Amino acid sequence: MMVGRTLEGNFPKVPANVGDSILEVSGLTRTGALDDVSFTVRAGEIVALAGLVGSGRTEVARCIFGADSYDSGSISLVGVPMVGHGPKSAIDSGIGFVTEDRKGQGLLLDLSVRENISLAALTSLSRLGFVDRHREQNATGDYVKSLGIRTPSGEQRVKNLSGGNQQKVVLSRWLMTKSKLLILDEPTRGIDVGAKVEIYQLMNRLAAEGIGILMISSELPEVLGMADRIIVMREGRVVGELARGEATQERIGELTVGVPIREA
Repeated sequence: MMVGRTLEGNFPKVPANVGDSILEVSGLTRTGALDDVSFTVRAGEIVALAGLVGSGRTEVARCIFGADSYDSGSISLVGVPMVGHGPKSAIDSGIGFVTEDRKGQGLLLDLSVRENISLAALTSLSRLGFVDRHREQNATGDYVKSLGIRTPSGEQRVKNLSGGNQQKVVLSRWLMTKSKLLILDEPTRGIDVGAKVEIYQLMNRLAAEGIGILMISSELPEVLGMADRIIVMREGRVVGELARGEATQERIGELTVGVPIREA
């Protein structure tokens, strides 16, 4: 009754039209956190990292984005090795990172919707070192409309928006940078059930446009409902990979804890 429809369609997954590899992670190792992690993400594909808290999922994301260093292994984006990269070079290469802590790490709450969306793309909106405010307003306004961000105006402080609309603001920021790969860490945490479906529909739309999506989620129904492939991690290692058609909550649970669920 709250959302005005039945809940059977909570995960409106659209089958992926998968293209070439966008992200290749090989042998990624970080002492005390990751051990020989390898996987790929292809264009138009939603790949989920599943596992318990502390299994290394977020650590993988931070290494890919250049927020954390790693001891050995390699990361390539569209076939180009990313050597000694940091967040700036990751953004310039086409990686966007929606962190799990939306308010603490993803947004500047006292700034406007416009300022939050354009934050990572100011160089492209500038001329002679000055931000072209007219271009910025037009560009951010387009994203407010296309993503359906509910706000009185682009000048509204982002802290006054709902959780779902705040998440759309963060997504808009990375779409403005023309990201080829989007890392979504707990994309629907703290969002009501109606807004969750809107985020899932947006994920489908981005995948259809050829963007590769690496999703980290602690909600197994979300993983099963939206992922084309599922990479299961335990204690910093990849312990299994499941195609959409073979994945079940029981199978993921067994890989996650390391023992058969039916015998536990």
